[in-house]
This record gives sequence, structure tokens and C-alpha cells, in this order.
Amino acid sequence: MAVVGVGMHPWGKWGRNFVGYGVAAARAALDDAGVDWSDVDFIVGGETVRNGYGGYVAGSTMARALGWNGARVATCYAACASGSAAIEAARTRILAGLCDVALVVGADTTPKGFLAPNAGERWDDPDWLRFRLIGATNPAFFAMYARRRMDLYGAGPADFAMVKVKNARHGRHNPNARYRAEVKAEDVMASPVVSDPLRLLDICATSDGGAAVVLASPAAARRLGQTDVRIRAVSTVTPRFPNTALDLPDIATDSAAVVAPPAIGFRPSIAAAAYEEAGLGPEDLSLAEVYDLSTALELDWYEDIGLCGPGEAEKLLQEGATTIGGRIPVNPSGGLACFGEAVPAQAIAQVCEVTWQLRGQAGPRQVEGAQVGLTINQGLFGHGSCVILSK
Repeated sequence: MAVVGVGMHPWGKWGRNFVGYGVAAARAALDDAGVDWSDVDFIVGGETVRNGYGGYVAGSTMARALGWNGARVATCYAACASGSAAIEAARTRILAGLCDVALVVGADTTPKGFLAPNAGERWDDPDWLRFRLIGATNPAFFAMYARRRMDLYGAGPADFAMVKVKNARHGRHNPNARYRAEVKAEDVMASPVVSDPLRLLDICATSDGGAAVVLASPAAARRLGQTDVRIRAVSTVTPRFPNTALDLPDIATDSAAVVAPPAIGFRPSIAAAAYEEAGLGPEDLSLAEVYDLSTALELDWYEDIGLCGPGEAEKLLQEGATTIGGRIPVNPSGGLACFGEAVPAQAIAQVCEVTWQLRGQAGPRQVEGAQVGLTINQGLFGHGSCVILSK
């Protein structure tokens, strides 16, 4: 399975209809692949959750904007994992021999401030309840994760600030990033408290943006002369009961009084399933793009994808292992710290970045000799999301 084209619309706060960002990203990906839109067999859209217009049918919305061509169509919603769910839908159809070339698109226009549920009374919806009952916005959950890391491993604000400093240093070289200025640790620790212990510069923003990939069967990739990058695995696993770690949007964990916790927790299981499918391990990675909703959460991901043992992430960061030029660069794109969240696009954007890295096209942020890259994030309501790519 080959990634034959990638494209993005720069992240920002543009305030325009999300369809325009998706179309720009799609056209860039098609141009990169050398594929005409009329030759695409299947289009999948990552859903943009909106009331009253076409975000709920993102696949056909993008197909209509590009010009009806008779392609098969699908729309995927998995919150922040929507992009990888869409990639998996396209990959599955190609592997089944039902199409040769597929286009996957995600784009979003976000409101000012943190993400909140749509209007209405929904007493059986955990996402609505956590806002309504206790006011637990996403930053509040991020702060709980951060406090857990502090209590378990002795992490502190200075460690979290180092993550932001690293990602800002990477993102300044990314023309698609929204924030392209370096910051100092003292700037992070002096920024306003949002949800203790996290400050404004510890938490990613919400953004507008778009990303797209073109996938092709091996035969189609050879015809196009685009065989450099392959998808080795896509993992979209769910948690196992009992889930004893805090997990958005739930405001309680499962009890382990009667049933023992699984041998591996939810987030580590996402990467573990991808490694098993790919026949690779963390020791094979050249780089990783992880879901840094907060600086503290990036440290958790180091351990969840097997770069180090529990409680060792701070040491890995301090040694410079996760910066460009280090042993295993993490978020050479700048991550969500520099992009912000454009929910249906962000997992696709991670795949774009790894593809550019594996091709040697990342410019000043290039990871030297990149051979294997991993992307990982997590969608609301237990959607795992991991893609492993290699040359």
C-alpha cells in the first residue's frame, strides 16, 4: 500500500468555510501524486461536526467541491482519530481489490476558544455530561493527566516547558504551521494558568486547516512512479475493560475490583497493535508524530509508544533524544503545539509529515536518514489511531 501524494492547507485562524481548506489540500495531494481527480476511484472525508451544513457528509461535500466524478464515497467520524479512520477505510478498499486510487481529505474551521459540544440536552451523552455537570473542558482533562504524571514520576512545569520549547524550535521551519516563533522555557512558565498545572503555552490551540493523502495499490503506484513510501500498519483499536486510566470524555474509570486490568493499557495498546501488524518495534523508528494536546501528554506518549519505560520520558527529553538530530525525533513538524487542532485533518497531517520526512523533503526540519515513521493520536470515546509508514 503506497502513499503517492500528500498535501496541506496551512493551519491558522482563517475564518472561512472548511471546504476550501479541504479542496486546497486535496488538489495539492493530487498534484503531488500526478493523479487527475477524474481518476480517483474512492474518496473518504474526515467528518467536520457541524450543525446545518455539509460537515456531516464530508466525503460527498469534498467530492461535490472538486466536481462530481462518480467515485465511491465514505465519511468517517472518530473525533481526533477521524483522519486515520478515513485512511483505514481507503486502505481496506484498496487491499480488497475494489479500487486502485483513493483520496482521503480532512478539514476544519474551529470556533474561538476550547472545543465544546453541540447545543441540545443529551443526558445520555458522556461528552455533554462532562461539560454540563462538572465543567470539564478538554484543558481540564489535560491538567488531570499532567497532575498524574507529576504525582507518579515527579515531573514538573520545567519539564513540560521543555516540550514546548522543542516543538516550537521544530515548527519554526514548517511553512504549514500556525505558530512559527521559538519560545523560551521562562515564556511558557510565565504564561497564564489555564488549568493547573498547565499554562497557556502548554496547551494546543484550536485552528483552521486541511490535509489530504492519495493512496494507491502497488500496481497503480508503480504506474505513477510513486513507490517511495508505504503504509505498513494502521491501528484503530478500542480500550479493553476495565479501563483504569482517565479517558476523555468519561469522568470516572472502570473498577478493577472483580476483573483485573488488561496487561497493557489503552494508549500503549494502540501502538502495540500497529507494531504487531507491521512486524516492527519502537527500536525501528526514525521519527514519531504524537498527539501533543498538551506538553505533559507528549511525555506520556514517549512511554506509550515504547521509546522508554514508565517515568523515563523526562530523561529522554532532557538528553535531547527527541529533538531533530537526536536518537528519535518526536514531532519534527512542530506538532499540535505549532499547528493547533483542526480535528478531522490532524491525523492526516501527521501522515503528510512522515511522508515528507521519508522522502527527504522536509527541508530544515529533515530527520537525517529517515526510514520508518509512526503517527499516533487518540479520538474521543475510545478511538485508537496509529499509522506506521516506511520507505
